[in-house]
Amino acid sequence: MPGQPDIPALADYVVSTNRGTILKRGEMQVSTIEHAMAALFAWQVDNCLIEVDAPEFPILDGSARYYYEEIEKAGVEEQLKAEKDIYIVKKRIDYHDVETNAKITILPDDHFSVDVYVDYNSPVLPAQYATLEDLSDFGKEIAGCRTFVFVREIEPLLSQNLIKGGDLENAIVIYDKEMPQDELNKLADLMKHPRVKVDELGIISGDLKFKNEPARHKLLDIIGDLALAGKQIHGKVIARFPGHKVNTEVAKLIRKEIKGQEVQSPLYDDTVPPLLDSNAIRKMLPHRWPFLMVDKILEIRERSIIGVKNISSNETVFMGHFPDEPVMPGVLLIEAMAQTGGLLVLSQLEDPELYSTYFMKIDNVKFRQKVVPGDTVVFHVSLMDEIRRGIATMKGYAFVGGVIATEAEFMAQVIKNK
Repeated sequence: MPGQPDIPALADYVVSTNRGTILKRGEMQVSTIEHAMAALFAWQVDNCLIEVDAPEFPILDGSARYYYEEIEKAGVEEQLKAEKDIYIVKKRIDYHDVETNAKITILPDDHFSVDVYVDYNSPVLPAQYATLEDLSDFGKEIAGCRTFVFVREIEPLLSQNLIKGGDLENAIVIYDKEMPQDELNKLADLMKHPRVKVDELGIISGDLKFKNEPARHKLLDIIGDLALAGKQIHGKVIARFPGHKVNTEVAKLIRKEIKGQEVQSPLYDDTVPPLLDSNAIRKMLPHRWPFLMVDKILEIRERSIIGVKNISSNETVFMGHFPDEPVMPGVLLIEAMAQTGGLLVLSQLEDPELYSTYFMKIDNVKFRQKVVPGDTVVFHVSLMDEIRRGIATMKGYAFVGGVIATEAEFMAQVIKNK
């Protein structure tokens, strides 16, 4: 199209889910994206431009197999300067479509997995379960599972201008309700397919790859639709009678939560040993009581760090701020944030104990809620740019109870101690 306009692969742009997921932005529309999106999600690809020259993705064999295999052939490149952004499910998510009785629940977990149950009340297609415990099994267990259609559905679908490219090669065709041969011939003619004589109920498009291939394909669709949340997901998905509508509605719920916060609160599990305890921190920072404001470091990545400060009623600052209503001073929260950022910068040096970091500038500070004794403050600090000539610019957030309490941007300089 003129100017090569784009449509972000996000649930915000879903306009229809009839036999496939359709995205639309302005006058642009593209359909049946779920198989390609599932393959990208399985490869954990976050940054990809997909160019299309038609209003629909190729159906291929009705699965995600070829998308998955071609991504493997092309290769996935890690962006070292861009950290993976993961949506961590911290509390149960429930969505129930009363009309179809479809239900999806997502529970907190440390990785992504899916359980699916389907039942079409069909004498040919029994109730089925499918499970994917780890995305690394997607290529072998899920990618090649084809879409399916009941013969009784074909004429209504054709009347809606759907499945125009459908044939016995790119779908599992299920004959579970007897029809006169002349009606079957009529359907074959409408689909421009050779007439097939069918004597008994059953699968009329070849052998199933798995006994539960239809359920596995529904699992594939769930992954492709949830990919429209825009982030990789850590959580256990449990789906009953899923479909594109309920799948994308759940993706929209996740999108709504993501948009509600600039950054998601880090997952803090106090049963997991810290990466750096207070003794290790003291070896890297020159600060001492009462001005050492970081108790432990949970994680250090190339461009970000997560630290923790436990606010005790014994903090000396509460003697005057304020005796009858103790509130942690905002300036000390910024200081704790900066010390956390200093540990990120110093961790990249060979002899961090020989260096110190100093404030140069603080911008865009916001205090959203007060911090009081008993609170556990979790800091997430990340580099906004490359460290140049010992100058680091960082963005920091302080979370209490999963909610942003304070945020700021700041600049610091790393100087070798004399």
